[in-house]
Amino acid sequence: MSELSQNPDLKEINAYKKKLNWGDVPAIYHMAATSIGELDGIISHGFDSAYKRILNRNTWNLTLLGGYKDAQGNIEVKTRPQIALRHHYCQANYELHCYPIVDGVELHRNLFDDPNCPFTRWYPDATRMLFRISSLVSFMIYSFQSGDKADMLLIKYAYLRVKKLIDTLNESFDIVSVKGYNIAEFYQELHSRKSDAILNEIVDSQNEQPE
Repeated sequence: MSELSQNPDLKEINAYKKKLNWGDVPAIYHMAATSIGELDGIISHGFDSAYKRILNRNTWNLTLLGGYKDAQGNIEVKTRPQIALRHHYCQANYELHCYPIVDGVELHRNLFDDPNCPFTRWYPDATRMLFRISSLVSFMIYSFQSGDKADMLLIKYAYLRVKKLIDTLNESFDIVSVKGYNIAEFYQELHSRKSDAILNEIVDSQNEQPE
């Protein structure tokens, strides 16, 4: 592979990584790339996920949202459900969290059959985490310390995939806020401080939850 395309897909990035490393791809790269690859099928594949469940309009509070069926039998709403999103990081992984907005406030607890909740039932343990990229934080630390061009391309690809999934949510929901560093900002913050020793500080500052 002599040239990369302007916007390489995951398959092309993986091939480029193998070329740079003479076929010997580090395990941390493989773990991150595999998890990132799972995002590509989060909607199109049949696997259940919280991301797919919140997009299922049968789970919405149609009375609150003014729901109705169009001529084709599809559920439409007069008012889009309100949610807040948060980029969440731990020592190894990245997650996108979702919180319904009830009476103008983020919901952080179980709630069902409440007339003011945009979902008929909300169980944070099952639905708050929309998806996870396993080992992404560990991989960014590895890339910061000894990464190559393929590693940076993989981080950029992860950022773009998450952005696209948020854009898809924005088509159906009224997203009132997106809190925390996105993936690109998180890596830039790590890089600007010139040390992974302050990782705990960055993670803690991003994951502080309102009461």
